[in-house]
Amino acid sequence: MSSLRKLKSGFWQVAIRRKDQPVIYKTFKEKGLASKYGKDVEARMERNIFEDYSGASATTLKDLICKYRDEIVPEQKAHRQTTCKLNLLTRQKIAYLNLMQIKASHIYELKKTLSEGRKPKTVNIYIQLLAMIWKTAKRNFNISLPAESPFSLVALPKIDDTRTRVLSRTERDKLLKAASESKLLQLHDFIQFSLMTGARYGEIVRLRREDADFDKKTCTFRDTKNSFDREIPLADAVITILKRYPFGDTFFRIKDDSFRFYWNQARAKADLKDFRFHDCRATFCTLALLNGMSESSVALISGHRDFRQLRKYLRIKPADLLDSVNKIVSIK
Repeated sequence: MSSLRKLKSGFWQVAIRRKDQPVIYKTFKEKGLASKYGKDVEARMERNIFEDYSGASATTLKDLICKYRDEIVPEQKAHRQTTCKLNLLTRQKIAYLNLMQIKASHIYELKKTLSEGRKPKTVNIYIQLLAMIWKTAKRNFNISLPAESPFSLVALPKIDDTRTRVLSRTERDKLLKAASESKLLQLHDFIQFSLMTGARYGEIVRLRREDADFDKKTCTFRDTKNSFDREIPLADAVITILKRYPFGDTFFRIKDDSFRFYWNQARAKADLKDFRFHDCRATFCTLALLNGMSESSVALISGHRDFRQLRKYLRIKPADLLDSVNKIVSIK
């Protein structure tokens, strides 16, 4: 049942009480509005269509972000990167609004702020991360929110993230030479391992000694991005690299911050433009196909479970196919 009381400020407060449930309070300027709200809520409760948004009103976006960061993110593979993004979002103006105050206009303002010095794709990632946290607030934290999310009203530009960057032989030689001169002693072999296997950064870092079988010439990546273990063949040159590090649980003892610093240093020294470490993986996939390996074989090694995803990594240009075309033309 609902009850009304006049506050010292002159406003009217309605209190709605339900058995075994928290009391719902809401304040209005006029007594009539407070009374109408109380009756409407009671009627919706009787029909079991009432959603209590008091939790959302008492929770700021910053509160929600921090709960997600502290309780959900630590279980994720990319928890460090996600934590950094969330920490930045807690410092934005929108973070200090309660969840019921947030409108599409606030999100557009956030987009504008984040766009300063960042690429559109990066801005989209931040907005999509917030939208996902909002969408799962009920499931994760039992915070009810209106069915229509303000994020659904915000248009995000479609980004063409197709990359065409793959290392030429000359560029590979320059990069590996720069890496061999780095103060990070394992940098050269780390890069070489990726170029020879197509493995992701995290897979290489986590590769344990017990998961490499030099007799079978294979290794198994555990806890991969798609949550499946993946066994791949190891070329003799790759085995030679791994045998250089006979101690410790893992072959490569590289910390993220150190790697990022020395990778950027080596990349600059090699004068590589617009090249990311993940492009080493694309370089491997592209070269494997150009050298006659089938898509299914490349996917088996790279871990792509969908050929459409694999094709995003392939950086084959028409000029790369010239030799193959000439061979076809010469067939009589």
